Amino acid sequence: MNTNQMKNSALLFLTAAIWGVAFVAQSVGMDYVGPFTFNAVRFLLGGTVLLPFLMWKRKNGQDEAGWREKSREEKKQARRITLTGGICCGLALSTASLLQQNGILHTTVAKAGFITALYIVIVPVLGLFFRKKVRPLVWLSVALAVAGMYLLCIRESFAIGRGDFLVFLCAIVFSIHILVIDHFSPKADGVALSCVQFYTSSVVCGIGMFLTETPSWQAIVSGWMPILYAGILSCGVAYTLQIIGQKGMDPTVASLILSLESVISLIAGWLLLGQKLSLKEAAGCALVFIAIILAQLPQKSS
Repeated sequence: MNTNQMKNSALLFLTAAIWGVAFVAQSVGMDYVGPFTFNAVRFLLGGTVLLPFLMWKRKNGQDEAGWREKSREEKKQARRITLTGGICCGLALSTASLLQQNGILHTTVAKAGFITALYIVIVPVLGLFFRKKVRPLVWLSVALAVAGMYLLCIRESFAIGRGDFLVFLCAIVFSIHILVIDHFSPKADGVALSCVQFYTSSVVCGIGMFLTETPSWQAIVSGWMPILYAGILSCGVAYTLQIIGQKGMDPTVASLILSLESVISLIAGWLLLGQKLSLKEAAGCALVFIAIILAQLPQKSS
């Protein structure tokens, strides 16, 4: 593994860590506002917090796309790619988030966690349709990760219900989101792409908020702490790190690293909230970590 891949893997791991802790913020936030309102506000925060950083990068010529060196036509093309990619990412992100939130209302958190993590299988399967080859070692890692997620998340009989189906659709859309990022991230500035993504998601969720909920400023202020964490760290920081970290990474390997959010959320609950970690859950953590390590092993040259 080269230095750039190690850096990107570290960024994706940090993303997973932030998302893992964010499960607590999302759960607490629902005590104050509805899912559309929560997502609309946090995505709006996520996009807004990136604006000063984006303007600073452009002013100092430090954007990833080499903005100052581009001709007028190249700048126009870069804007078009960033706008198109950001809108596509935003539509996928808002759809997946809303499917997940509504699915959790009709199923257990444990089952939802396992089904959502199935994107580690869906990503390489969908990738086959885009002619993305997956090494046998990575397929083995996927199988180990699925087994680990099962040990981590499933504590009761596994029956498919309405909520399970919604969360499964969420896993498919999250897989599409990963592949869309894989397509656009090498061609656009990661921060700009992320900013457009959040504003698009906020608009989509905002429409649903005004159509199906009664948003209250007082309720939003009451839940300021989980909303700020979800907006600034989980959105503004983590999703931007995902876009930057996925550059040059195999999307299947990226999905495996990102799936560590489920493991980290369990460990965070054990360390911060005193929730006990059973032997079965510990074995699940071990399997997922082994899967991630295997997926990072370099391919043998022929």
